[in-house]
Amino acid sequence: MDMKQMQQMVAQAQQKAQELQKQMQSTVVEASAGGGTVTVRMNGQKQILSIKIEPDVVKTGDVEMLQDLVTAAVNEANRKVDDAMQASVGGLLGKKGMGM
Repeated sequence: MDMKQMQQMVAQAQQKAQELQKQMQSTVVEASAGGGTVTVRMNGQKQILSIKIEPDVVKTGDVEMLQDLVTAAVNEANRKVDDAMQASVGGLLGKKGMGM
């Protein structure tokens, strides 16, 4: 592989990385726990956009359960972001992985 080909591959990789970054910025996932008692919306950069908690769960006074539900919903949202990222990377690289 000569230097020109290497430069082209680097430029292509940078372009793909920028495309992926833009795509992940616009990705939003939603995950819930406790049958929808707690719902988390998260963007592709794993920033929490919102957390919705059904009022009934607060009325019970079971703080430990609420903490567990929030944790479960956040973890599920993280997993969904990871899945979306993996699917995006696979789609951008294609089957040949940019010829690498």
